[in-house]
Amino acid sequence: MAGKRDYYEVLGVTREASTEIIVKAYRKLAREYHPDRNIGNKDAEHKFKEVNEAHEVLSNDEKRAVYDRYGHSGLEGGMGGAGFGGFGGGAGDVFSDLINGFFGGGQQRRRGPQEGRDIQMVLDVTLREAAKGIKKDVVIPRLETCVDCRGAGTKTGKKVQCRNCGGKGEVYLSHGFFQVRQACRSCNGSGSTISDPCPSCRGQGKVEEKRKLEVNIPAGVDTGVRLQLRGEGEAGDPGAVRGDLEIVIRVGEDPDFKRDGNHLITVVPITYSQAALGASIEIPTLLGKTMLEIPRGTQTHTELRVSGEGMPSLRGNRKGDLRVLAIVETPTKLTPRHEELLRELAGIEQKHVSPERKTFFDKLKGFFGNEEKKDED
Repeated sequence: MAGKRDYYEVLGVTREASTEIIVKAYRKLAREYHPDRNIGNKDAEHKFKEVNEAHEVLSNDEKRAVYDRYGHSGLEGGMGGAGFGGFGGGAGDVFSDLINGFFGGGQQRRRGPQEGRDIQMVLDVTLREAAKGIKKDVVIPRLETCVDCRGAGTKTGKKVQCRNCGGKGEVYLSHGFFQVRQACRSCNGSGSTISDPCPSCRGQGKVEEKRKLEVNIPAGVDTGVRLQLRGEGEAGDPGAVRGDLEIVIRVGEDPDFKRDGNHLITVVPITYSQAALGASIEIPTLLGKTMLEIPRGTQTHTELRVSGEGMPSLRGNRKGDLRVLAIVETPTKLTPRHEELLRELAGIEQKHVSPERKTFFDKLKGFFGNEEKKDED
């Protein structure tokens, strides 16, 4: 398999390392490269998957034996080009069965209790909720152990021996001069079948129910952050652990603030006089108010910053900044005095402006005055 790194190299252990050392190395690397600690880091995401894959093989004695002998190709069905892929099952299963046949002494292999399935759901939060952190109630549908049969799936609690495998949970298949063992499909490797299914769960041992949970959303979360709730997934088989619940955060857009990493961007209108003379004005923040210093001579679309008024960091670093885009507004309604002062200013600046507009009554007065002049003439 070109492109795949050696599993021992991935975990940083020698080929003679014990399972205990392999597991210890895996846990250390899994914590280091976990997506929750490396948000948006594609390289860490790739290494996390690589570490998990290496651990899955090297922590399993059977898979490790195949890997040590045949490398990646053995696990993928190649076995150095020997062509065992036509057996109808994965080559890894075939090798496991062969190894068991040679070294296991013909011992029975029954399927143990299966862990509960993991659940993933998307949780929407507002930008303000993401900034301050919040506890939210969520309702999730998940499979729970049937109360009536306690997960057995039978009405009476009794199961009958599987006729196909004789209660062994596995069957033998012949492939030429090889004899391969695999789990019995009739009983899924359990060795028994149900003759009187429980009416509540229809023999499944589990029923779907809605579970209400309180989820703690930490301050500073962003879209794509994943929260793990251990043991809040679906119920497993009797005696097995529950699955986990993974919550993927999705932060909605805010009408007044735009997010840029840990920084926030907003627009604040200022007057011509504030821009020209400078001012200290109160502006809204995501969670309150603060004062903004406008320097003398500020031009429109100038970006000003308020330190520490952005989003908090999940890693406990300092908060981001609030970036303020100052927009100089032109007044649309003027009082006579205001207009007079602006005209005076235009004169000082020696700038041409439109002539002063006459009011409706000034126009009427002028009209009637002209009529009177005509009568006199």
